[in-house]
Amino acid sequence: MTSPTRDFHLPGRSAVFARNGACATSHPLAAKVALDILARGGNAMDAAIAGAVLLGVCEPHMCGIGGDCFVLASREGEAEVIGLNGSRRAPAAADAARLRERGIEAVPLHAAEAVTIPTAIDGFLRLLGDHGRIGVDAVLAPSIRYFDEGVPVAPRVAHDWPTYAKALHPAARGHFLPGGRAPRVGEIFALPGQAEVLRRIARDGRDGFYAGEVAEDMLAALSDAGGVHTADDLAAAAGEYCAPISTDYRGTELIELPPNGQGAAALLMLNILSHFHLAAMDPFGAERVHLEAEAAKLAYDARNRFIAEGGGRLDHMLNPATAEALAALIDPARPMADPAPLTEAIHRDTIYITVVDRDRMAVSLIYSLFHPFGSGIASPRFGIMLQNRGAGFSLAEGHPNEMAPGRRPLHTIIPGMLRREGRVVMPFGVMGGAYQAAGHARFVSNFVDYGMDLQAAIDAPRSFPEAGALRLERGYGDAVAAELAAMGHRIERPEGPIGGAQAIWIRGDGVLEAASDGRKDGCALGC
Repeated sequence: MTSPTRDFHLPGRSAVFARNGACATSHPLAAKVALDILARGGNAMDAAIAGAVLLGVCEPHMCGIGGDCFVLASREGEAEVIGLNGSRRAPAAADAARLRERGIEAVPLHAAEAVTIPTAIDGFLRLLGDHGRIGVDAVLAPSIRYFDEGVPVAPRVAHDWPTYAKALHPAARGHFLPGGRAPRVGEIFALPGQAEVLRRIARDGRDGFYAGEVAEDMLAALSDAGGVHTADDLAAAAGEYCAPISTDYRGTELIELPPNGQGAAALLMLNILSHFHLAAMDPFGAERVHLEAEAAKLAYDARNRFIAEGGGRLDHMLNPATAEALAALIDPARPMADPAPLTEAIHRDTIYITVVDRDRMAVSLIYSLFHPFGSGIASPRFGIMLQNRGAGFSLAEGHPNEMAPGRRPLHTIIPGMLRREGRVVMPFGVMGGAYQAAGHARFVSNFVDYGMDLQAAIDAPRSFPEAGALRLERGYGDAVAAELAAMGHRIERPEGPIGGAQAIWIRGDGVLEAASDGRKDGCALGC
């Protein structure tokens, strides 16, 4: 790796260097709580889940206990990486044909039909029971306090809140629009109803969420909105362990979770890029942007066709011959058409947290409501915001991702992890909805092809082909935009940044290097 590339004359941030533990996430309080858990004797799993749950009040539009999670983790000193899929299944009475008969072509975003069964809590409890050290009550204690007392609203969160709150159903507004409006920067926001739910989980385990009054509250909200969810559906919620998938990119192995997530698209995109000499290109030039855009179109076209629960044509997607054939389709001077769009809904953002402890247990965790404020449906008594991940189903008859009872929909959220020579060297994640697979590929390329230090690899400008346009962050100058437009790309400057990212590099010298994206409110901290 090269030495740090930051220009200290310009605004920016340095990576964090530590020896005994580190956390990187999108809100400072969550990072601090994670380190406090480590100081109390917890391990990286305890710390990551403590920080993730707290993000439900710090960034309540992005995640919450009514959501889902995906986790990659490596045990202390082990090369093996375990995976957990904590995503939701459709209720037993879900029926795509019934929606088609009503003339509905896509699952409505803000309706009960979009709510699959919340599974993050079961996933968290399973991981804590199998791999945690200090117990559920100790892990949840900081969140219970902050959910009760409230937290000051951070700038990025305050910026997003008024727009996203338009999705809230009437019962949700009392919980998420205190005083009838979105909170402003620095104002205190609390979720005391959810604090009570966390107390019950700490005391009763999964029954504190999936049974009794909490379950009845969620089911009442769904029934009032026309849902078909039952107590049996909630009782069946289960996070499940799964074997990760991976590919080697120039001596660095990228590890992802298998479908129903889109990690396979990140692997395919890197396999396509491996046929090009990126290191000879300007890392911030039009040539690289064009090449990555074309590789993304091809990888996402495969994603759209094949990825569904059970893997779809996973072997075909990860076959080196597939990547070689797709790479040959790229014209270095002209863009190809975009892939056929998904009929399923996509989203823009989520939260991510990574923790490494003194024993070098590494956790990569992503946690989401899907769209901001999910379905907009919250349980009336406890204020549990229910996700709308079912909008990720297709309603096309016979599609691999067609809505069906007990099936998981296509997911965009994906945690990542890197391994070299049999040793886990980096848990990382890139937020940004559909962008995440392309974001994983770009981050890995920044790190491997260009030798960028960790913070620079995260800070580097981003691009993404979407909806017929090539979206360029303002980090790319007008000259690059003009060169890409001359190739035939339709350039779009997005109003907001593209996603966010966090990572921790477990260096060979015994030092942890942690970095967090300035596109969010968070930070990296070490101890």
